[in-house]
Amino acid sequence: MTNREQPDWDEPCYVISVVSRMVGVNAQTLRYYERIELVEPSRSGGNIRLYSQRDIERLHRIKTLVYDMGVNAAGVDVILRLTDQIQQLEGTVEVLRGEIGRLQGEI
Repeated sequence: MTNREQPDWDEPCYVISVVSRMVGVNAQTLRYYERIELVEPSRSGGNIRLYSQRDIERLHRIKTLVYDMGVNAAGVDVILRLTDQIQQLEGTVEVLRGEIGRLQGEI
């Protein structure tokens, strides 16, 4: 499958029953994760939950933390928030490195 054939990372296109099978947890668990705000799927016009590939990756991380590492929901929330912050900071560092390189070139 080429990149053009793959759904956009943030495009909501998977219904809860499909995601349940993909991630390996039941639909009720997915609803619980939504209720405690670990994941926020989009909604269709008919109010059907639609998950993106990004949501699925997040759910895989949640499943690993809960089932494999024994982390509780509050711990998962903290870990995911910190991971998100680290990724944002890494992006900022890359931008700054590029700017430093550009300025060094000017000097």
